Amino acid sequence: MRTETPPTVRLEDYRPSDHLIDRVELDVRLDPHDTRVTATLALRPNPAGRAGASLVLDGDNLTLLALELDGQALASDAVRADASGLTLHTPPPRPFTLRIETRLDPTANTRLMGLYRSGGVYCTQCEADGFRRITYFLDRPDVLSVYTTRIEAEREAAPVLLGNGNPVEAGTVPGTDRHYAVWHDPLPKPAYLFALVGGRLDRVAKSFTTMEGRAVEIAVYVEPGKADRAAYALDAVERSMAWDETAFGRAYDLDVFNVVAVSDFNMGAMENKGLNIFNDKYVLASPETATDADYAAIEAIIAHEYFHNWSGNRVTCRDWFQLCLKEGLTVFRDQEFSSDMRSRPVHRIAEVRNLRARQFPEDAGPLAHPVRPKQYAEINNFYTATVYEKGAEIVRMLRTLIGETAFRAGMDRYFADNDGTAATVEDFLAAFAAVTGRDLSRFAEWYERPGTPRVAVSGSYDAAARTYRLTFRQTRPGAGADAPPLVIPIDLGLVGADGPLDGARAERIENGVFVLETAEDAVTFENVAAEPVPSLFRAFSAPIRVESTLDAAARLTLLRHDPDSFNRWEAAQRIALGLMTAQVRSEPAAHAGADDFVAALGVFLDAEALRDPAFAAQVLALPSEGDLADEIGTEIDPDAIFRARRDLRRRLGTGLRARLLSLREALAEPAGTPFSPDAAAAGRRALRNAALDLIAAADPEAGTALAQAQIAQATNMTDRLAGLATLALLPGEAREAALSAFAERYAGEPLVLDKWFAIQAMIPEDGTVARIRRLQGHPAFAMTNPNRVRSLVGSFSLANPTQFNRADGTGYALVAETVLALDGTNPQVAARLMTAFGPWRRLEPGRRAAAETALRRIAATPGLSRDVTDIGTRSLAG
Repeated sequence: MRTETPPTVRLEDYRPSDHLIDRVELDVRLDPHDTRVTATLALRPNPAGRAGASLVLDGDNLTLLALELDGQALASDAVRADASGLTLHTPPPRPFTLRIETRLDPTANTRLMGLYRSGGVYCTQCEADGFRRITYFLDRPDVLSVYTTRIEAEREAAPVLLGNGNPVEAGTVPGTDRHYAVWHDPLPKPAYLFALVGGRLDRVAKSFTTMEGRAVEIAVYVEPGKADRAAYALDAVERSMAWDETAFGRAYDLDVFNVVAVSDFNMGAMENKGLNIFNDKYVLASPETATDADYAAIEAIIAHEYFHNWSGNRVTCRDWFQLCLKEGLTVFRDQEFSSDMRSRPVHRIAEVRNLRARQFPEDAGPLAHPVRPKQYAEINNFYTATVYEKGAEIVRMLRTLIGETAFRAGMDRYFADNDGTAATVEDFLAAFAAVTGRDLSRFAEWYERPGTPRVAVSGSYDAAARTYRLTFRQTRPGAGADAPPLVIPIDLGLVGADGPLDGARAERIENGVFVLETAEDAVTFENVAAEPVPSLFRAFSAPIRVESTLDAAARLTLLRHDPDSFNRWEAAQRIALGLMTAQVRSEPAAHAGADDFVAALGVFLDAEALRDPAFAAQVLALPSEGDLADEIGTEIDPDAIFRARRDLRRRLGTGLRARLLSLREALAEPAGTPFSPDAAAAGRRALRNAALDLIAAADPEAGTALAQAQIAQATNMTDRLAGLATLALLPGEAREAALSAFAERYAGEPLVLDKWFAIQAMIPEDGTVARIRRLQGHPAFAMTNPNRVRSLVGSFSLANPTQFNRADGTGYALVAETVLALDGTNPQVAARLMTAFGPWRRLEPGRRAAAETALRRIAATPGLSRDVTDIGTRSLAG
């Protein structure tokens, strides 16, 4: 493990590699403890590099067995090699071949980077810099090579052998119990997209014919005995392929596309060319084991990794500073796919909830960074919400700015101009500038500046002139006085007491969008008969914070009449935030308006609940404790926030009780109805379970009875888990009995037990820290499995604000202990756990001091990994 102080890598220091590798031939002889890798590299000097430069290959924890240059052994003084790298001091000034043999121990590789074993299955994870743990290499994304891989293993242990590209040969190794397979990927790729898999796996498959007439064999490989849970993932691959052809004109380019599910994986999935490797939680699904949220996540992540075939693989990133170029763009693409597969308004609300829960706090804390960072110490720590989610929002703004037709033309131009290359953000924007003739240099500022912009909005109505003027003023926290203003597209309209004011007109608004390009600007609407309510940033047209003077009455008008579903939901959220914030701050009018809010929600449910249950469920779901903390901003008291949200939930449950009970009855599925994960059925379940939550908040006794009955009668995991989650918030024997019964029922289902761990980790009670310590000793919990760690300790630190932020510091201590225990074996997971401390400076003084103590305890520990050192250093800086 690398424990040295991480060097700072800077974007401004980028220079092309001095050498290129045109072809890679790998011979991988798999063995649990003694895998041998022979890499034959066809190298040449890079004309864009430094003439006569030494060849410096990356390595990490490698054992070198043999090295040859053009078939000849090298003199000892011609090369320097150790576990962390190989330098050929004077390489030939012409094309040459290097043959390198290394030895690996996949079983001992607990970092889950490079080649490792998961449940007896050999697999790889090479992004960002894992290939250097397999062989010495130019392990950087701008070195693209054509790979041919021979994989050999014991047939009994690994009957399935998979690699990148297309299969070209397979056979038995004479005189042994071993067999081999050869795979060839004809398309150049960087080393981070290399993959292989070897193991005992079940397979489900189907054929797909591309729009170009290519027959593609799609297959999903899973743990033996679980093939029946791979059907939804297989269907999601097929739908993704068809959608990408229609939406972006992108066809698949190989003869096979394989997905493999493994149980030990640091991330969600990996887009290796033709061989996607997935965390099994994003592949395996059945009505008995997976919730509606699981099905939706499988669909989205399958799509995300497949879409990388073009936005990431065919066009990759020049360096890791351009990570947003593949990740932000591909998140946008998978969001569009999911919106088309499901409800676009509901999915947009979910996207914004996620952005505000993860990225806004990141942008406001010590780990803030631009979407395209200017420097990093450990690249693994920059797979963040800022790169992914905010990166996607920038792409969405670009589409809003130039229009859908021009956006599609720009995407076509980007793929055509950069196919087979390693591109930059500048290359991406140049494609859109070329097709529109627009100067996008100002828009590019979104990639360069950290922080969430604020836009203050004020309106004034002139009754005599029948005009309404909206004034916008943008600011950016932390931006210097000379920082240029951002280009912000504002999708907007006006709403009156009876509905949208379609007759109002304003100059400088195109297709409903006003573009704010200066620090302050205004737009005037004409033909406005009465004072309107502005509907601002429809569909959340820019990732900003809006500062508005709208009162609750105006927001209720938006809730009733705005044609934009997102802003209807946003109106309810803002009213709820206002009520809860007032209580936290002990303002005199803390409860004023609560009854009006309850009444308005009642009217909304009467009109909308059965017509669009999924949207109604979103409207009923109050802002989270994290949302409220983000609204308050400083001197945060998580206990006061918890009480305010609890009290408002009780008010809603009490005031809406009759309607909620009626809805639960109306939305119940008739006995014998087959389960479907489609959007309509999932929406009905979502509203029914939202009603259960509010009823239980207002009347724990009634909630307990309803939850128990729902668990007993449930025919799917969504309803069973919702009942258990409701009981988890209601202390008593019923809760503990339900938790025990659930654990017994699913004792052999690790992914379901993850849900059981998570529900208990999120119990907002004094005994939760002790409960987690007991659960860490549970037979199903393993610190070596990232899913188990995330479900228990990750859920606690990120989704239980009162107990993680306990005033006595025991929540921080628990997470700090876990970080330190993990760091020696899996520093990536340890570092990600540590990011939960991100908002610590915004807490009230007592908790702030306790969090700092925990952070400094971690930082002072000798021998920390680069991953954890980097997070600790940045968290404590300033």
